[in-house]
Amino acid sequence: MEYIALLRGVNVGGHVVKMTELRIHFQALGLEDVRTYIQSGNVFFSTREPDRDALTARIESRLEKSLGYEVATCLRTTQEVRKLMARSPFDGLAVTPEMRLCVVFSRDPIPKGLSLPLMSPKKDMEILAATKQEAFVVWHVINGRPPGNTFLEQSLGKKTTSRFYHTLAKILEAATTKPKEED
Repeated sequence: MEYIALLRGVNVGGHVVKMTELRIHFQALGLEDVRTYIQSGNVFFSTREPDRDALTARIESRLEKSLGYEVATCLRTTQEVRKLMARSPFDGLAVTPEMRLCVVFSRDPIPKGLSLPLMSPKKDMEILAATKQEAFVVWHVINGRPPGNTFLEQSLGKKTTSRFYHTLAKILEAATTKPKEED
């Protein structure tokens, strides 16, 4: 099984981690073909372990012990991310320079019963649609400032991580492109 691990809080808020270090942690867990993509905590790997929940728990435990803080880990297969992208959740949206399109990944199921679309009280964030463990969100940058996480945490839970939609397309491309052999 080929996975993309989307990690929360890597290289933000003083939690600096080199990608080399992340690869070492994942390799120490017996995971294969470990690669990273950009500095925001995206790790690609393959494994034969069939239990995703157990695998997630092992990764989170290793990272917390090694880094000294909790790192929520959202595991998705490349096929699952491809299906998310195919949903085209932002089609037809008139995007302005003050908008950012995001996918929020949740480690746990998103609470049922959200009335979507759901606008934040500050009107700086809108959850347009959701799957069982992902939400499609529009950030509205107000006075040059991106929104905070409080609304998302209250609506979706705290064990989440966000990726800009255009970055997620690049993550998927990098995950599905085999690296060139090194000399």
